[in-house]
Parts: sequence; structure tokens; C-alpha cells
Amino acid sequence: MDTFPDLGSLTDQELKEIIKQLTDEEMEISYRRRILHGKIDILRAELVNRLRKKDETGELVISGADVQQLTDILAGRVPGTDSE
Repeated sequence: MDTFPDLGSLTDQELKEIIKQLTDEEMEISYRRRILHGKIDILRAELVNRLRKKDETGELVISGADVQQLTDILAGRVPGTDSE
């Protein structure tokens, strides 16, 4: 449904069906958002762990390569990662 329908021309049943469709769509979007937030949290935790290890060994805490690697991960360009 790309445009909002003329509500006055719809039956009660049609209104209920549209409400159900939109509610279902909202639930799917909400689920996808929660999955994405979880993946972001995992990526951030991994980056923090790596930075913590580098700091303990006296290496640079963050480099251009780290930023590029995180960019690649978030863009799904790392082999062996799930793009969803």
C-alpha cells in the first residue's frame, strides 16, 4: 500500500484488514531493528576488546586500519560474515 486509502469508502472489515497489515509490518520492522541493534552492540564490544588489548601491549589504540576494518564489517564486506 503506497498511498493512504480514502477511509470513508472502506468497509469496517477493510479497515480492520489494513490495521492488521500495518500492525504486522510494524512488528517486522521492530524485530529487524532489534536484530540490528544487537549486531551493532556485538561489533562495538568486539572493537572495545580489541582496543583494550592493543592498549595493554602498548600499540596504538586505534588506527586507520581499525576504522577501515569496522567500516568493512558494518558494510558487510568481510568474508564469512552474515550480511543480515
